[in-house]
Amino acid sequence: MHEFTGEHGPERVPGRGPGGRWRGGPWQGGPWHKGPFGPPGAAVPWRSSLAVAVVQLVGTGFAAHRQPDRTDLGPGIYALLLAGPALLLLRHRHPRLTVLGVSAVTLGYLAAGGPGGPVFLSVVVACVAAVAAGQRVAAWCAVGALWAGRLLIAHWLYRWLPPPGDGSAGWGQEVAIAAWAAAVLAAAELVRVRREQWARERAERAAALRRRADEERLRIARELHDVLAHSISVINVQAGVGLALLDQDPEQARTALTTIKAASKEALGEVRQVLDTLRAPGAAPRQPAPGLDRLPELTEQAAGAGLTVEVETRGARAALPPGTDLAAFRIVQEALTNIVRHSGARSARVRLSYAPDELELRVDDDGPATTDDTADDTADGVTGGGNGLVGMRERAAALGGTVEAGPRPDGGFRVHARIPLTVTPAPRDEPATPDATEESQ
Repeated sequence: MHEFTGEHGPERVPGRGPGGRWRGGPWQGGPWHKGPFGPPGAAVPWRSSLAVAVVQLVGTGFAAHRQPDRTDLGPGIYALLLAGPALLLLRHRHPRLTVLGVSAVTLGYLAAGGPGGPVFLSVVVACVAAVAAGQRVAAWCAVGALWAGRLLIAHWLYRWLPPPGDGSAGWGQEVAIAAWAAAVLAAAELVRVRREQWARERAERAAALRRRADEERLRIARELHDVLAHSISVINVQAGVGLALLDQDPEQARTALTTIKAASKEALGEVRQVLDTLRAPGAAPRQPAPGLDRLPELTEQAAGAGLTVEVETRGARAALPPGTDLAAFRIVQEALTNIVRHSGARSARVRLSYAPDELELRVDDDGPATTDDTADDTADGVTGGGNGLVGMRERAAALGGTVEAGPRPDGGFRVHARIPLTVTPAPRDEPATPDATEESQ
């Protein structure tokens, strides 16, 4: 709930429309929104209008004692002094009519011979509000008409207007008044520029928040996909083995069930870690993220699914940054998962090449691709839909690297990734979509 203060608008205000008319929105939440120049559609600004009325009445009362030659304060003069602040109540919803009306009332006050004082305060507030609301032409015309009308009154019409015996004003005074009008318009333009700047900053902050939320959503989706796709693939293969050998070879079926138990336990642990991160934003994970040090576990799980994995390391193995280590592990995990699910190969080769500025990963199998039910489901988009290869590329691109995947000339399939050890994130483009190669995986 938002407390009503008299000056603040509603929490949601529509945006600025064509033609310069403001319907709110970009002003919402900025410093000027809380002042006397709030957006159209805001609550009636009675507090600031009342303050203007008090200043004009009290200030003009003091000024009248120093100007005995001017018209005495009577009901008509008081009515004109109050008419301007009364019109200011409409400046948020009708800024153009307000600035024109306030200028007309002020010109009537000058024609009535009222004493000089803070009567122009209403004009200043109305002018700033109109320019900030996009009604620049109306504000300029109103101020120009007021200045021209004062010239006529001070140098020609004064003969027929009160007070009797009034003389012509000096032309030097007109220069000061023109400078004052220009200063008011300049201040109004400054308010407009600052308000638009705050609107852009708020829009940029909102876009950054949405972008971070999208990135976090995609990161969590990739984590869950990699964890579940790998573990469930192993469970699926081992469940098939267990069912096939349940009667013929109970001991082998027991081994398959043991593998299923271990794979499901690991998957539950990693999913729980991801969910804990969602439940406690900003909290550090309870367990370290997986990395290439867990590659032996990965090859052991693959062996349980009937896939023999040979790992080769080139170069001096070095400690990797956590993000790079996790991305490399997930890329290898997804590549092996694809072999288990969609390839008839019974062996795979993983090569890790360490260089001073780059980590190179290569995963090869001898194929061929299978056409079983799992592969059909993936091609139809029921389970995988090629998202695994997309996830690999997104992980590598986030670190400034690349992933290439496709059939080898001599048969089989290859996943080749390069990840720089000095992170230079790639520019954000449109999300990648599965290509024909990914659909075949």
